[in-house]
Amino acid sequence: MKLVLLLLFFLRAHSDPGPRPLALHTDRAQDPDPDLDMDLDLDLAAVRHRVDPRFLSVTIDASLAEEERFMLLLSSVKLQTLTKALSPAFLRFGGTRQDFMKFEPQRNKQQLNVTAESCGHTPPPWWLEEELKRDWAKYQEILIQEDLKASYQRVQFTASTVDQVYSFCSRCGLDLVFGLNALLRTPNNTWDGANAAALLRYCQSRGYHMAWELGNEPNSFKKKAGISVDGEQLGLDFAHLRKIMSQFQLYGRAGLYGPDISQLRDRRTNILDGFLQTGAESINAVTWHHYYVNGRETSLKDFLDPEVLDTLGEKITEILEKVKGASPIRPVWLGESSSAFGGGAPGLSDTFVAGFMWLDKLGLAASMGVDVVMRQALVGAGRYQLVDLNLDPLPDYWLSLLYKRLVGPEVLKVRVFSEFGQNKRIRVYLHCANKKSSSSGAVVLLSMNLNEKSSIMLLPSSISSGPVEAFILQSDQPGEGGVCSRSVMLNGAVLKMVNDETFPDLRGARLPPTDRLLLPPFSLAFFLFPEAGAAACS
Repeated sequence: MKLVLLLLFFLRAHSDPGPRPLALHTDRAQDPDPDLDMDLDLDLAAVRHRVDPRFLSVTIDASLAEEERFMLLLSSVKLQTLTKALSPAFLRFGGTRQDFMKFEPQRNKQQLNVTAESCGHTPPPWWLEEELKRDWAKYQEILIQEDLKASYQRVQFTASTVDQVYSFCSRCGLDLVFGLNALLRTPNNTWDGANAAALLRYCQSRGYHMAWELGNEPNSFKKKAGISVDGEQLGLDFAHLRKIMSQFQLYGRAGLYGPDISQLRDRRTNILDGFLQTGAESINAVTWHHYYVNGRETSLKDFLDPEVLDTLGEKITEILEKVKGASPIRPVWLGESSSAFGGGAPGLSDTFVAGFMWLDKLGLAASMGVDVVMRQALVGAGRYQLVDLNLDPLPDYWLSLLYKRLVGPEVLKVRVFSEFGQNKRIRVYLHCANKKSSSSGAVVLLSMNLNEKSSIMLLPSSISSGPVEAFILQSDQPGEGGVCSRSVMLNGAVLKMVNDETFPDLRGARLPPTDRLLLPPFSLAFFLFPEAGAAACS
């Protein structure tokens, strides 16, 4: 059978709104290299792991509340449209600045130009939204400089911030996880929970169902604030918070997550060990943070390097072993994660090439047993956001949206073989398909090609007898240099919102039964098999 899926090169936009034919664009494609042919072995009989239905979740950086007027951006119709499409998910409101924020419920909202009517229910007038976006673009540069200098100002936030973020989550179908300040300490260096209790009291009075965290990256407290907290004390602080939560009807059984350490290295390992000894019984899941590279020192080569991608598996293994040894029933979450720390890498973390790190992280984390991955960030200061400063989707948003629509929580086993040995530049994961959008027994193959040449994936007979729906993501620019574009194509058509409330056509290209699939150069792909009949997915 001669490369039947050379068909699979890309849909171009047509005026006909119905199903569109596939065409091969020889100016964009390269002949497949037989050295890159891969044989796939799929196990459709058993579920390997089942992640939380909210597996792909997002964060909003607490820096948005440094000037509380910026919280009005959460009332944007466009942002709410984009966020609703990622439900179900958690939304973590936190980050570095949560440990420099104090709740001041009595401050006058009118002084902040925030009114009760603006709390997420009524979008700001267009001129105000445009003004806020312009001011935010300037202000985030100040925040980035604060991060570079590790010098942070103390911030007081009012009930308005809480109202805005809760209303945003409620309207968008997200479950809120609110980060509390762990640097409010007593003279004995124990956590002072009085301010947290005031916040919980307010939230209960409003009937806000939400979960909590305490502190962000405690291993960096010394650098950020000149305060050291060891793991044992941190665990006791969480136990103290759990006791406070138990005094409130809404929060006695609410989620509490932590300790949100950075990836394991040196003292961070000791913090996690100590925390698990004294705090594991207080939390619902163990959280840690992961970034592949330093955003100020990285390069395009790093973003396309399979050895860099493989470092995540090493860290996951280490974390899972520690948690299993100390508290085996606790789920493990990536509580904050993106491509590059330090606010992301300009021209990389906000472009198409970041999708290789993002899709591989989602595939690998799920296959290894991580239950939730929270993407830093939906909006906030930095260069790794899912939406840009105009609140328009960046490439990783479109990748996340397709993941949400197509991929179910059940992880299946897939193995890749080649007569030339393992090719780490071809990476493949397998899930049951999302049952909300696919029939029972359907499966979806998550794939990526880090090569500059096309590759063929050879399918087993168990799956090759039915049709395939292909969703191929590529940069709108050709070649390796083109992967740094901020635009992405789905099956050959550039993705762009029709308007603030309308998505473009996100249908896949329906292909006839075949025993081989083509992965174009530098591509990300979802292949949906709607008639696979997988026993594990029925």
